[in-house]
Amino acid sequence: MASNNKSSVARPVSRGGIGLTGRPHSGIRPPSGNIRVATGVSLKQILFHTYNTEFVVISIMAETLAVEIKEKEKQIRSVEEEIEQEKQAADGIIKNMSPEKQVKYIEMKTTNEKLLQELDTLQQQLDSLNMKKESLETEIAHSQVKQEAVLLHEKLYELESHRQQMIAEDKSMGSPMEEREKLLKQVKEDNQEIASMERQLTDIKEKINQFNDEIRQLDMDLEEHQGNVSSFIETFEETKNQELERKAQIEASIVSLLEHCSRVSTMSTECEPFSKQQKKTMALHSYPSESQRLQLDLQKMELLESKMTEEQHSLKSKIKQMTADLETYNDLPALKSSGEEKKKKLHQERMVLSIRRNAFKKIMETLNIQYETLKTQLQENETHSQLTNLERKWQHHEQNNFVMKEFIATKSQESDYQPIMKNVTKKIAEYNKTIVDALRSTNRN
Repeated sequence: MASNNKSSVARPVSRGGIGLTGRPHSGIRPPSGNIRVATGVSLKQILFHTYNTEFVVISIMAETLAVEIKEKEKQIRSVEEEIEQEKQAADGIIKNMSPEKQVKYIEMKTTNEKLLQELDTLQQQLDSLNMKKESLETEIAHSQVKQEAVLLHEKLYELESHRQQMIAEDKSMGSPMEEREKLLKQVKEDNQEIASMERQLTDIKEKINQFNDEIRQLDMDLEEHQGNVSSFIETFEETKNQELERKAQIEASIVSLLEHCSRVSTMSTECEPFSKQQKKTMALHSYPSESQRLQLDLQKMELLESKMTEEQHSLKSKIKQMTADLETYNDLPALKSSGEEKKKKLHQERMVLSIRRNAFKKIMETLNIQYETLKTQLQENETHSQLTNLERKWQHHEQNNFVMKEFIATKSQESDYQPIMKNVTKKIAEYNKTIVDALRSTNRN
């Protein structure tokens, strides 16, 4: 109360209307009291108007929020009603189920609830762990020592994992002998694969050579056919003229023979005045020779005709064959393109196989290098040297054992008394039998 009273006591005012204690140090006088009161009122009015406008805005926002809340409540009610309907429908479906299915549904429902609870707990744990992680990250970010410790821990984890990996690899590697056997087996398999690839390469090379030979043969046949066709075209006119001359000669000979036949017939008509006896004698003398000659001429003509027909047929067939060959071999670009395509295909196959061969050679080189390195490592390894020495000793002992077995077998055969014993017992039995027989004979006497 004292403080309030003290504060309410008016301070002495100077001529300018400002307290003595509130005069500024500068020479400028402050505004008068009336102006100050006016500015205070105007500020209050401005604050009132701003508060009023803010209140109006807030009331409008409250009204809109109330409308939105009502709409959301309506939506929530509708969703709840739908959920109730779905629940009722689900209850109806469950009631209509068989008892086994109801039991199964209840079990699944309980498991679902348990899983949801576990999910909630795990989510809470995850959230707590995330929060803990964030807090730890912030702590680590603020302290350099902790950052270095984290880096060292990560390096330690990596080294431990690398150590575990190396231990697992060491366990999986096994003994040096097993590794040696594995490497030898792998090298054998690689050698077999390389041998098969080389066989395939040789087969493909043989096929390529065969195709090249076929292409060369086709080129030679094409050149030969082209030469035959060109020679046939060149000699066609000569052969045609020769055949036409032969045809003219044959036709002339036929005409001469026909004239001769007509003369013979005229001679027979001119000889009619002779006597019948003379006709008979002349006919008897002339007809056989003439008929023989005519028959010979006829045979010759038939032979010539048959030869002509055969030659004509052969020439027609040759012309057809040559035209077909010309049609096929005139299309030289197609033949060359097909040959080029075959060559390209074979060249591509050869390139692919050469690439594969080089790849396998590189693989073999790497495997041989690995084999040599492992071999040197094995030779440098003390356990391997000890094992090799033990193997040599074992082989030496095996040889000694075999020699001793053979020696024992020979000595056992030499000292085998069973056949001698059998022979002795047999002879003793025979001797006893003879003695018994002798005693019986003496007793009888």
